[in-house]
Amino acid sequence: MDAALVELAGAYGVATSYWDWQGRLVHVDPDVVVAVLGVLGVDATRPKTALKEIPDRPRTLVTTDGEPGWYERPDGTTVIVTPDRLPEPARTWGWMLQLYALRSAASWGAGDFADLARFAEWAAETGAGALLLNPLHAVPPIRPVPASPYSPSSRRYVNPLYLRVEDTSAYRLADPDTRAAVDRLRPPADTDLIDYDAVWDAKRQALELLWRTENPRPSDDGFATYCALAELHGADWRRWPAELHRPDGPGVARARAAAADRVAFHAWLQRLCDEQLAAAAKAAAGMQIGIVHDLAVGIDPGGADGWMLQDVLAQGIRIGAPPDAFNQLGQDWGLAAWRPDRLAATGYRAYRDLLAASLRHGGGLRVDHVAGLWRLWWIPPGGSPDQGTYVRYDGPAMLGALIAEAHRAGAVVIGEDLGTVLPEVRQAMSERQVLGSAVLWFTRRWEEPGQPFLPPAEWPRLALASISTHDLPTVPGFLTDEHVRVRAQLGILGRTVAEELAVAEADRAALRDLLAAEGLAGEAPVPALHMLLARTPCRLVMASPYDALGEVRQPNLPGTVDGYPNWRIPLPVPLDELIGDERMLAIARILARRS
Repeated sequence: MDAALVELAGAYGVATSYWDWQGRLVHVDPDVVVAVLGVLGVDATRPKTALKEIPDRPRTLVTTDGEPGWYERPDGTTVIVTPDRLPEPARTWGWMLQLYALRSAASWGAGDFADLARFAEWAAETGAGALLLNPLHAVPPIRPVPASPYSPSSRRYVNPLYLRVEDTSAYRLADPDTRAAVDRLRPPADTDLIDYDAVWDAKRQALELLWRTENPRPSDDGFATYCALAELHGADWRRWPAELHRPDGPGVARARAAAADRVAFHAWLQRLCDEQLAAAAKAAAGMQIGIVHDLAVGIDPGGADGWMLQDVLAQGIRIGAPPDAFNQLGQDWGLAAWRPDRLAATGYRAYRDLLAASLRHGGGLRVDHVAGLWRLWWIPPGGSPDQGTYVRYDGPAMLGALIAEAHRAGAVVIGEDLGTVLPEVRQAMSERQVLGSAVLWFTRRWEEPGQPFLPPAEWPRLALASISTHDLPTVPGFLTDEHVRVRAQLGILGRTVAEELAVAEADRAALRDLLAAEGLAGEAPVPALHMLLARTPCRLVMASPYDALGEVRQPNLPGTVDGYPNWRIPLPVPLDELIGDERMLAIARILARRS
């Protein structure tokens, strides 16, 4: 690669080479580097000239000297004052919940905020200290309703699909005929899979009936405006009429005025979400940590945040991951990325607002793909996922902002740091007392023959420990080869079925060896594995109701779209029965003994 292009790329944080998952140095195609620099506004076809034209860039200073907060110096420098570290999280345990799966008899086809509050009250009574939720980020208000909580339209607003209609003041104050009409709309809550379209259709119609009794408040809220325009023109703002592409343009002002009632309606839905989330957080107030929200790594570029925040996003870029053993062509997540230079130039305002919104009603925040605060794999426009490169962010500033906002909220921070992560990431997390992630399936001595599982006493202290995650097999699925069977059926195995079954059996044998070494060989598998978790020094231990209740299907199967019911699998037992289920109570007793 041309030396001037290498120097130019380095000045803008664009990698010209990287170490892959096998420890090999990979050189990035120069055309990819030029394309990525082009997205950053740099004409890299003439790198020597471009080197002479690098503008002065705004500075960001992160310091622990002073009262925690944000400041802007007259010279344009953004100063983020943080505590030296966050307080050490309480040593406690809790549950990992897919909220949509937590259905009760009163649910409208999917778990909701009232179900969350009820579960939180029960969990607190059993001694649980935290509840980790799937992302509750907003999606477009039209069909088809996206199932994945990790491809949101907005990370700053909440999905009203989780509203409990009957818990609104509008329902309580409605006349009998209106309430009867609303009640008739309730869909069944016992379907085999979550039908998001049916749930949202029913709730939207019910809320529209109740909206007629409200006194509309005029609103110029950007998200509510997006929702109203999406109902008219579709979910992807990039396909809207040109005069609507800029949220601050005169065309949008006219469209907002013409759709004032719908704008006010969607703003009202967000106020209801805020009220009901606050009620759920209050129900969890007896816990040591409380509700832990999940922050997705990115957004749908055509969604609400893509429209409202387009000036600080890298237009045309999609983020993903480079090739590895499981995805030999790399991964394209289809999500938008912050543009690091624009983020710094605006004093990280959009990022700060996102963090504040995420921490508003919770005692903790899990940051998905926390390594993305330091670097992200960018795929340039028209490129394939293996033809991308890493782009660096100001890691100290991104982490500093997170620490500052968590300190303000009195919240715990958990970073999802599974897989290949730069050493500086884990070092900084440890220094700031941000919890990492320790998952049983991956906590092994990979360099030793047979790759034995690590004894629980050797697990990291500053971590959230769990048996599995939403992207991995449940315990019942792992024990019955469900994860092999379903991938074979869908044609996404990386090896032959026989080879995969052999690997699965070897994993189970290694697990049996660990249980025997810990004196747990005589215990039933699900309780025994939770006993292992209870013996770790990890500050936070999490259990999944899917494991406790015997569900063999995992919530999400990476590498699939329509072939597997991702994010649509309800818990096999309704909430009304779950809170008295002996299998759930047994896990609670095991984990409560460690506190």
